[in-house]
Amino acid sequence: MNSLSVLLSFLVALMLSSLPLPDMAIIFRPEWLMLVLIYWCMAIPDRIGIFTGWLLGLILDVMYGSLLGQNAMALAIIAYLVNIFHLRVRVFPIWQQSFMVFMMAIIYLALTAWVRGIAGGFPITWAYWMPALTSAFVWPFVYIALKDLRRQRVSSREL
Repeated sequence: MNSLSVLLSFLVALMLSSLPLPDMAIIFRPEWLMLVLIYWCMAIPDRIGIFTGWLLGLILDVMYGSLLGQNAMALAIIAYLVNIFHLRVRVFPIWQQSFMVFMMAIIYLALTAWVRGIAGGFPITWAYWMPALTSAFVWPFVYIALKDLRRQRVSSREL
């Protein structure tokens, strides 16, 4: 697998995460970086793992201007959990993978809410949890797109 493809997919996820949206649509934004991290942790767990999640989380912290380490810790934990269960999850049907993504997004959002609460608190409403649902709905498309990208890169290398 070409490292450039992995890097480009993370850059696209970062761009999608920072894309300006109307106020009504912001609550429905999927956790793009988490989705791409989950895919690559399942596909190539020997190369993408906790350190990658931590580094991407730091980039996200700087990009959002949030408490430094908040997203880094959460994405590192998500990468750890996916790396533990990647052999099981890879063989799940796509709808079961979507449920797993939903659970990972809940964990991610709970961790970031916990850190924010410790740092000074903010009110959590139902809207805070919406990205977990939208991430689960978007997962099949992300999975198929990255799987096709991975297959194209592998088959083009064989030629």
